[in-house]
Amino acid sequence: MVENFLGTESSPYLLQHKDNPVNWYPWGDQAFSEALKRDKPLFLSIGYASCHWCHVMAHESFESPDIASLMNELFINIKVDREEMPEVDALYMNAITLMGQHGGWPLTVFLTPSGEPYWGGTYFPPMPRHGQPGFPDVLRAMSDVYYKQKDKMDQNIGAISNALADASKVPAKSSSGLNSPKQLNEIAINAVRMLDPIRGGISGAPKFPQPTFQFFMWRAYRRTGTEKFKNAVLTSVRNMCQGGIYDHLGGGFARYSTDENWLVPHFEKMLYDNAQLIELMSLLWQETGDPLLKVRVTETIEWCLRDLRQEGGGFSGTMDADSEGIEGKFYVWSEEEIDTLLGDKSKFFKNFYGVTQAGNWDGTTILNRSANLSLGSDSDEAILSECRAILLVVRNKRIWPDLDDKILADWNGLMISALAIASQTFGEKLWLGTSIEAYEFIRREMMSGERLLHSWRQGSSKGNDVLDDYAQMIRASLLLYQITGEEYYLNHSLSWLKQVNDHFWDEDGGSYFFSPEDANHLIARTRNAFDNATPAGNGTMIENLATLYYLNGSETYREQAEMIVDVFARKPSNEYINMTSILNGFERLTKTIQVVIIGEPDAPETSIMKAIVSLTGHLDLVLSVIQPDRKLPTKHPATGKAQIDSLTTAYVCIGHVCGPPITAPEELKRTLAEA
Repeated sequence: MVENFLGTESSPYLLQHKDNPVNWYPWGDQAFSEALKRDKPLFLSIGYASCHWCHVMAHESFESPDIASLMNELFINIKVDREEMPEVDALYMNAITLMGQHGGWPLTVFLTPSGEPYWGGTYFPPMPRHGQPGFPDVLRAMSDVYYKQKDKMDQNIGAISNALADASKVPAKSSSGLNSPKQLNEIAINAVRMLDPIRGGISGAPKFPQPTFQFFMWRAYRRTGTEKFKNAVLTSVRNMCQGGIYDHLGGGFARYSTDENWLVPHFEKMLYDNAQLIELMSLLWQETGDPLLKVRVTETIEWCLRDLRQEGGGFSGTMDADSEGIEGKFYVWSEEEIDTLLGDKSKFFKNFYGVTQAGNWDGTTILNRSANLSLGSDSDEAILSECRAILLVVRNKRIWPDLDDKILADWNGLMISALAIASQTFGEKLWLGTSIEAYEFIRREMMSGERLLHSWRQGSSKGNDVLDDYAQMIRASLLLYQITGEEYYLNHSLSWLKQVNDHFWDEDGGSYFFSPEDANHLIARTRNAFDNATPAGNGTMIENLATLYYLNGSETYREQAEMIVDVFARKPSNEYINMTSILNGFERLTKTIQVVIIGEPDAPETSIMKAIVSLTGHLDLVLSVIQPDRKLPTKHPATGKAQIDSLTTAYVCIGHVCGPPITAPEELKRTLAEA
């Protein structure tokens, strides 16, 4: 009898497997106690709803009655959504790589009843293929290892456990480390050599947007004025904006490009990529005024609001690559379709978007404007806009890719920050309101006491809180505090900081673990400084602690941030390029401009000065907006400063020194330009 326990889960990914003939359990007490009671090994399968190869393995193996029967006979089977339980995914992904296997999804791991991994891999075909063993053969072999090769298994477990323990330790102290922003320049110089000078991004394929790395390179330009750093970022972003990785009809960027030209995407679209790219493009626009960047920011935000935003204000996480079981089918076009729909405008449109009879992908066309990295004339763009609107109406009648409508605290934190920064950059009050609504959704629906909940869907929460939830929501709260001047947001950041320090901080290791000390059934806690698709939580926490230090002058925050930098700066210097969020946080810690505006929050003069500050392009600037009757913290360098002649007054401080009072907006603009 099949007992599949996924039907009551909230994760769309788990629900995709609720009708499998596999005795699936969710991660939790029931599965582990059953394995211990029956002395059966655990089969752990980790994936996510928009993962193409997860769908393939599910169809080939988990929907097969014969293979499912074998799984049920030999194992207690656990299915995990990596987005819902990233701490489980991080632990066993580390284990797989320590075994010498390539990581990826679906992640396939064989465990003892207590959760110790003894072998694993990723996708396995149902029969031997291209040098890979068939999945049934793998199942039999791993069952045989558990029951008949205990010595071999115990040896593997011991080696992996020791390696996991070593991986979570902080590096030993060394004479090297990060001491000066000049070291960041050397890292940037070396990084440029890895980049594609024509198309941008890391040379070769596949190509990922890598926003955290792009921020690092942009910082290098802002710090040094070196044009090759500036061009490296702009070349990457403009090629992405015009390439097939961008959805030219609906807006938004796909996860990555499978080729080196940003043409053929893996078509899934993720909230976290788009949030970070919105923020990056907004900052680049502040420097360049490039209309292409403004258009792409606007279109991407419109896509997020239209297709990802839920009632109540939170944002869904991912849109699948597949529709009707075919990757990209929703997005591509034939020349015949374009001709039929656009009529006499067809030739004009095809010329701009690279549409041909042969197509550029399996006989169809992925719309792109890669031939030109800038927009056309206003009249050309008006015609193209009309054409895109016609095609979008037709596309919307197709069968849509599935939407994973989980709301994740860390990814929403990224989006809250992106909307806040874009709103200030482009003067769009609606975007700030949307940012605040998403923030309030998290506060209302995704809190348990003072702790954050990682995942929410349709009123149900699942999964431990993780470091990134706090890192991104603290960052969002600090941005909203600087924009609005409302201490409401600052108080939240301090409350969340207490929770992350209480439950994630490693006093001996001087940094944060990814999972809390009370996480369920984890055999080890991971600690990471390396950025993946999102910035490492430790890196973001350096930025947050530095921001708090510059807001109130408390040495406690600076010292804690320095500890994290010191710990991860002990890694070999050739690994620094993989931890650019740590490097970015280090720069904020070492040099930040503090601006204080004293005035009534709603006064036009205050708004004008805030707008000037938001458009300076400075990546390390901390703003305090205070009312005339309020005082700054005693350790702030501008403490005791006051308005001049009852006028809105600004002070610009660097280090412990503040400049003279500024009451004229143009003078504030000049001062910040020279800072």
